[in-house]
Amino acid sequence: MGSLHKISVSVFFVFLSLTASGGDPYRPSAGAGEAGMGYVCVMKNGFWSSFHNQALLADNTSFSFGFNYESRFNIPELGTRTLGITIPSGKASLGALYSHFGYIDFKRDMTGLACGIKLSNKINAGVQVDYFSERTTGEYSNHQALTFETGLLFKPSENIRLGIHLFNPVPNSIRKTYLPTTLRIGAGTDLSKILFTGVEAEMSSGNDLIIRTGFEYEAARNLWLRGGFSTNNNSFCFGFGYLTKIAKLDLGFTTHERLGVTSSISLIFKIH
Repeated sequence: MGSLHKISVSVFFVFLSLTASGGDPYRPSAGAGEAGMGYVCVMKNGFWSSFHNQALLADNTSFSFGFNYESRFNIPELGTRTLGITIPSGKASLGALYSHFGYIDFKRDMTGLACGIKLSNKINAGVQVDYFSERTTGEYSNHQALTFETGLLFKPSENIRLGIHLFNPVPNSIRKTYLPTTLRIGAGTDLSKILFTGVEAEMSSGNDLIIRTGFEYEAARNLWLRGGFSTNNNSFCFGFGYLTKIAKLDLGFTTHERLGVTSSISLIFKIH
């Protein structure tokens, strides 16, 4: 009876996670700054954005590492902890990402190794290899999956950036574990030195089209305000970021029309 109860609880939390994430729980929603903008980030420079589109890694000029914690609806069992590292190397930059979701009876870990490179002054490309491990208690077996993701960044002008990202372009017929295929396309512009706006569309297998919009405004020196909206669950987003002498602190909040608020916090350290 105890084992059956654990399995039932695990299934409930998995279902809740699927409902909250739009059916794609495998992509780590890392970055509180990105969360505050509704995850409009496949074209925007940033530490965590580099793991949403690996082509952005090529513009990384500092060795950096960061931590992110997402508290989904203030339910500890739905918490996600993520660690990332970026290493610049000339025209190419490397990155590594580790993400852990779940609790003692249901866990999902993701490890990614990424590389971004400048193909020209106006085009970047990137790729990341991902390994997923899912473990449950009871009679259910564990699952592992290996895939990759890739992205492009176009810079037609100094103030306009276009991003394309494709996750898991691998047929599920050749693997035992199902993984969704996701395509994200976005455009962003710097309307001024202190205001960035962007729009993004996401198409994922088995899900409806998602449209996102977001902005980032530098309200004062080293202080940023952010906002956004996503058609997925009619989610409004907001947050802020502050740069200290040793790290950048970001807070982000996303709403769900039925389930409440998801909060995120990030710390990013740069070593020049």
